[in-house]
Amino acid sequence: LGVGIDDVTADEAAELIVTHIKTGAHLASVFTPNADIIERCRRDKSGEITSVFASASLSVPDGIGVVKASRLLHGTPLRERVAGIELGERLLSLADCDVPVYLLGGEGDTAATAAERLRERYPNLSVVGEHHGYFSKSGAESNEVIDKIARSGAKLIFVCFGAPTHEKWIASNAQALENAGVRCAVGLGGSLDVWSGKTKRAPRVFVRLGLEWLYRSLGDRKRIGRIGTVASFAVAVAREKLRLTHKNRVQKS
Repeated sequence: LGVGIDDVTADEAAELIVTHIKTGAHLASVFTPNADIIERCRRDKSGEITSVFASASLSVPDGIGVVKASRLLHGTPLRERVAGIELGERLLSLADCDVPVYLLGGEGDTAATAAERLRERYPNLSVVGEHHGYFSKSGAESNEVIDKIARSGAKLIFVCFGAPTHEKWIASNAQALENAGVRCAVGLGGSLDVWSGKTKRAPRVFVRLGLEWLYRSLGDRKRIGRIGTVASFAVAVAREKLRLTHKNRVQKS
């Protein structure tokens, strides 16, 4: 539907990212598009959101709907769902000891609390700084945040403003972040809220069935509209399947 997704497992993605941080000379951006985001891109007449996601160095399928859609539409489907928060935790495990990490996002002391808890969970982890996400995403305030990241010496930053805001910020500040010494910026949605203890992940049964998005939508009024967006995505996938089926029949006839 116009959005590129890389066919990687969570372990493969984490290994690629950490290898780049240690050996790469430029900024790599990692995005986690799900059904909601792909549908927003499909509806985006200006093409701005689609262009931002196309700029990613690595895009992983954060959502069972994306994986199922690939199975329906393609002969070589995506192998697995790569949930953003799980990718983040794999990165923290691999980054333990020798990769300085910066946490950016959340409100109030969410990022600071998340940093404290993550240090307890990963004793050798170097969280070199954190900042809340309530600042102007352009101009002087944004530049001050990037300067703070540069002074921290961070190589890996988790940006958690909510999609597509954090993807837009990463894309528009890619050169500045690279100049600040950052080697990878990962958009991770509400991960800081979970790591700080502010919110909880869905029960295991929802995660196992690929319905974590539904659990979060029903529990948060701000997310309730996503149910309709995901339904529209499913309809778009079904229509694309019909189009491809018809195209194949015409070609064979």
